Amino acid sequence: MKNEKSGAKEASSGDAPSKLIDARIKELGDWRGETLAHVRAIIKLAVPDVVEEWKWRGVPVWYHGGMICTGESYKNAVKMTFAKGASLEDPSGLFNSSLDGNTRRAIDFHKGDKIDEKALKALIRAAAALNASAGKKVARGKS
Repeated sequence: MKNEKSGAKEASSGDAPSKLIDARIKELGDWRGETLAHVRAIIKLAVPDVVEEWKWRGVPVWYHGGMICTGESYKNAVKMTFAKGASLEDPSGLFNSSLDGNTRRAIDFHKGDKIDEKALKALIRAAAALNASAGKKVARGKS
């Protein structure tokens, strides 16, 4: 039985994550696909050597020295969940979801929302920098 939430139905499990994400964007075929594609482009501009993964049966995930964020799609929202969002400064107030947790924070984009690209790039870069600093602390601790 196929999981309807898995996305990218035409893609096989052996496909590269980037192709699976491409297929998911195409499969959505509406404002959600456009939003996910836009968010993805912003992530790649913010951190050009970001690594894309495909996790949990259909969720795009971006890594740079650790997980930066996910890009989930729902009926009424595209959700960008930052793995360590609670540790990030958010001067532009982009985080609007998952605000109660001790670790994650998310941004829900709804149909018609305008994305503040400058603020989002800064948040993505801050997440990558946080991962890099955490990696250095672990490396020093093992010495």
